[in-house]
Amino acid sequence: MRGTPRLRSTFGMLAIGTVAALAFTGCAGAPAAEAGPELSDEPVTLRFTWWGNDARTAATEEVIAAFEKEYPNITIEPQFTDWGGYWDKLATETAANDTPDIIQMDEKYIATYGARGALLDLAPLDEQIDTADFPESALATGTLDGAMYGIPVGLTSYSIMANPTLLEQAGVDEVDDESWTWDDLAEVGGAVSAAGAGSIWGVAPWGFEDGGLNNWARQHDDALYDADGDVGIDPDTLAGWYEQLLTMVDAGTTPPAGNIVEKQSGGLAESFTATNTAAFGPWWGNQLTALTDASGSPIEIMRVPTVDGEAGESAYYKPSMFWSISARTEHPAEAALFLDYLANSEDAADILLTERGVPANEKIRAYIEPKLSETDAAVVAYLDELADVVGDAPRMTPPGGSAIEALLKQYTEQVLFAQLTPEQAAEGFIADLQAAIDAA
Repeated sequence: MRGTPRLRSTFGMLAIGTVAALAFTGCAGAPAAEAGPELSDEPVTLRFTWWGNDARTAATEEVIAAFEKEYPNITIEPQFTDWGGYWDKLATETAANDTPDIIQMDEKYIATYGARGALLDLAPLDEQIDTADFPESALATGTLDGAMYGIPVGLTSYSIMANPTLLEQAGVDEVDDESWTWDDLAEVGGAVSAAGAGSIWGVAPWGFEDGGLNNWARQHDDALYDADGDVGIDPDTLAGWYEQLLTMVDAGTTPPAGNIVEKQSGGLAESFTATNTAAFGPWWGNQLTALTDASGSPIEIMRVPTVDGEAGESAYYKPSMFWSISARTEHPAEAALFLDYLANSEDAADILLTERGVPANEKIRAYIEPKLSETDAAVVAYLDELADVVGDAPRMTPPGGSAIEALLKQYTEQVLFAQLTPEQAAEGFIADLQAAIDAA
């Protein structure tokens, strides 16, 4: 595990340069905004929606207040929820033609919403939204069929968060995360569970989001989607992911199935990591500060274990999220102004730092480096240290692929409660995800 992180100025070019340019064909884009919409002198109200915990919400509301002070005729109405309820709410609003003006968008959903005409093409707003400090490879991650549906907010990578206090209490030595394997995780996690006597476990579970699945697939020379945008993962690869989880559940290395499912509905603050009831847990790297604050413990960020202890480019940089604008906004100029403020303002950067990922805007990233807290600096250092071993980002989630999260939850729970074998779950998941893509 790591001590004091080092910040290296090479990170920006290394990190952004490895993000793949991703696009799919055959989908109708959203109507483009007229070039150069003019700002109104009249009062304007914009609705802004995002997902996140209390720390993200507080920081975002502080940014809103700063923006409103600079532009007093524009009011930003905040709308936020946790990840679990965010997408159902956004889908309902979109179906009712009541989508918020500014949307925090995720990679899994950007093609689905963009292809269905729900997001504004930002490319014609180049005079309103300055993207000069974003490398083209980063901007391409939010682009579908030539239409830019989102500005990448930041970069992140999948990780393991470790609680050194729990490890010390269990008598577990430090782990070399540059060479550790899944067997190593099971061994040290088992030791923590044994010492925890049913109240503290070694490893928080996985199986409920696609970051871990993408990483696992890449470790097995596989990929979730093929070049045509269809589900391409081998059923054996997916079954192995579930088998690894079941092995740890059966050994008591992870919590029991009932505890796992109960925690899934609680959000970050109620997670095993944040409640100091698991020594290791899979998370996106940019969540380090939020987890540290929620837990009150010194959480440390580590690489994901691999099958053989070799990195093998299984790690990758993911756009942490995007800023998007609704295609139905009545105020594209004001929405673009606020998006530009989020993406380029030093005042906003001072508040947000790395909470939404290490900024994809290279100028802003350089600006905040001297201002970072210990945990924020650790996030940057983690991504920096991965630079030599990351591979290209996975293919963009195709339209309809946003169903993956609900499907993973469904099939993981059935595996945990022995309603399906890993092999049956793998076959069912692949068939259902492909059906969702075909229906999009």
